Amino acid sequence: MDNEHKAFINTGLRTIELERDAVNKLMDRIDSSFTKACDLLLRCQGRVVVTGMGKSGHIARKIAATLASTGTPAFFVHPGEASHGDMGMITEKDVVFALSNSGKTSELVTILPLIKRMGAHLVSMTGAPKSPLAQGADAHLNVAVDKEACPHDLAPTSSTTAALVMGDAVAMALLEARGFTAEDFAFSHPGGNLGRRLLLKVEDIMHTGDRLPVVKAGTAMKEALLEATRKGLGMTSIVDDNNQLVGIFTDGDLRRTLDKNIDILNTIIDQVMTVECKTIKASLLAAEALHLMEENKINALMVVDNNNCPVGAINMHDLLRAGVV
Repeated sequence: MDNEHKAFINTGLRTIELERDAVNKLMDRIDSSFTKACDLLLRCQGRVVVTGMGKSGHIARKIAATLASTGTPAFFVHPGEASHGDMGMITEKDVVFALSNSGKTSELVTILPLIKRMGAHLVSMTGAPKSPLAQGADAHLNVAVDKEACPHDLAPTSSTTAALVMGDAVAMALLEARGFTAEDFAFSHPGGNLGRRLLLKVEDIMHTGDRLPVVKAGTAMKEALLEATRKGLGMTSIVDDNNQLVGIFTDGDLRRTLDKNIDILNTIIDQVMTVECKTIKASLLAAEALHLMEENKINALMVVDNNNCPVGAINMHDLLRAGVV
């Protein structure tokens, strides 16, 4: 490795070490100020208005997005625009969450009296506890760092990382306080793989009715094979006279049967089926079906009702098509 590549690695390691130290120092700041800030945000009757300039503004946008997606209604307002009309977006029922490393960003200090005048609460996050923004807030979160990762101690690096982590800590504290569930989260993320994994249920993609492979106990193995072939799921269920599931026969069972040199033409399905087969309920998430298949190294599941009667069938291909995998 040449000297230039070694320098890249050394700089990368130093940056991570400095930012890690900045985050570690936050542990001591999860205190009464943190709980006061969380309490104000939790009791907010309106929306949380997150604001910040420059790099703090970028972090503020991310915090606003995280809050909004985890049960705390929030949006970002640019402090420069707030002085030119966007103050009208803030009401007395809102809580303003302002970020500034110096705590004296002019665009924020300018609107500070207006926030107070309208009666909205202010939570600030700064690296300067004695700054105007920190002193003027109802609750202050200290995210001061000893040194930026920038070798000139100028570019916001460690400070923005600390602010981002503190913002996540606030968001997660509020999420848990609200009892925000995975299903609640899914409704905020209906698109893409995340939404499908959290919203799609087994009943939405299972095969039912005439598409459901099923034979009675006592059926000849060759007839069971024909049923599995017709339905195209690589398996068939086996039921008793009460239509209760007593077993399943899959492609894997067929391979094991052939290895034993069993006479397919003169064997009933009861002799070769898997008796203690895995099943799932239609009301469960498709992601749970995926987990069950992966955990047991199987490619298909029968879907049963409360009486253990087959109501559907699902295989790995169905999960792939639905985008759950």
